[in-house]
Amino acid sequence: MTAKPEASSTHAGDMRTLESANEILEGRSKKNAIMRVLPFLGPAFIASVAYIDPGNYATNIQSGAEFGYVLLWVIFASNLMAMLVQTLAAKLGMASGKNLAETMRDRYPDWAGIGMWIVMEVVAMATDLAEFLGAALGIYLLFPSLFNQIGTWTGLPVLLLPAILMGGLTFVVLLLEHSGFRPLEALITSLVGIVAVCFLIETFLDKPDVGQLVYHSVVPIFPGSEGVLLAAGILGATVMPHVIFLHSGLTQGRIVTKDPKKLRMLFGYELIDVVIAMSIAGAVNAAMLIMAASTFYTHGLSNIASIQDAYRMLTPLLGGSASLVFAISLLASGHSSSTVGTMAGQVIMQGFLHRKVPMWVRRLATMTPSFIVIGLGLDPTRTLVLSQVVLSFGLPFAIIPLTIYTSNREIMGVLVNRKITMIFAWLVAGVIVLLNVFLLYQTFFPGS
Repeated sequence: MTAKPEASSTHAGDMRTLESANEILEGRSKKNAIMRVLPFLGPAFIASVAYIDPGNYATNIQSGAEFGYVLLWVIFASNLMAMLVQTLAAKLGMASGKNLAETMRDRYPDWAGIGMWIVMEVVAMATDLAEFLGAALGIYLLFPSLFNQIGTWTGLPVLLLPAILMGGLTFVVLLLEHSGFRPLEALITSLVGIVAVCFLIETFLDKPDVGQLVYHSVVPIFPGSEGVLLAAGILGATVMPHVIFLHSGLTQGRIVTKDPKKLRMLFGYELIDVVIAMSIAGAVNAAMLIMAASTFYTHGLSNIASIQDAYRMLTPLLGGSASLVFAISLLASGHSSSTVGTMAGQVIMQGFLHRKVPMWVRRLATMTPSFIVIGLGLDPTRTLVLSQVVLSFGLPFAIIPLTIYTSNREIMGVLVNRKITMIFAWLVAGVIVLLNVFLLYQTFFPGS
């Protein structure tokens, strides 16, 4: 049997997708090459949302404003690492039929499994905090005068009403969970498309220096210790632990086959999904930095370090349309990534504890820290940066087990890592862990 829908995947759209995938894997499809790829696209696009979340806005804008195009190569290098990591995560789900959390739970003693669950829950909540705040900030930036007036009249924080609106939007999206995986994949992909189009427009308005852009895309340069710190921040905001767990969960039961030949074919299509989705995410990240370099750095505004500053300065530099497009992109990014963060938390809890809570309960729980931050009047951008520190701490706990398990033939069967893949996987894991340790060190011991 090639395709086996889960109990939650019996909806018409899902069944059509699974039937098409079944025909393709069995060689019965008469569709052209492009149409044969479509049934397999989706999981990587959901995972790619984490790579263009509000945390990326903070690090990319600061990097571009302070150093121009110099750190552009870091984005492309990080994106290649992300492609490898997400490919391994997807492959684990397909080959083993289990997500990373379940695989770890099966091989750890009870105390270690519970400890890992706690660590990853903290990571997931930190991620969701940043993404929810980013989306609320996007809503606020669309109508700043209105929300400022409401804040003046009521005496409440100006981000409170945008946060409430954001919470309502997220609950609407999570209702799609009951409609099968295909509608949710389509919506998340559409939101990714909105972010990509917004930054395509921004890049057109920026009129970047093409020569400098190409040069710094391929030539690695670290502009001093601060540049290394920002490079580590870019990487920390790119490769995220929660989405590693999520991607393995998205592929574990979507299309199931035990036949070695069909499994290799399925992996080939998933690889296409990863390459397309991560290439779009990488291009969006590059566009963020290019925007900051072409506008702020070029005009000597190297001290732009917050999303609000970036929004305010875009109007006098590029016109009102640029700031409007920026706000729309931030809303789409925060909204989609907040939804994906909630999904990741569900995979983590179910995998480690074999328990599942209703998605709306988890959504309420993960929104609470955001409302606390807003109520205390904390700086949203600073909160985004601190959330990246928490992610940096949790990353080794995801990427090292992932590399170990995907190199284990007993778990992976025909999809076990080849020697060259294993070497690159450990190299990437080492680089990511070292840079994140450096980021943590510089955060807690600045200037040392």
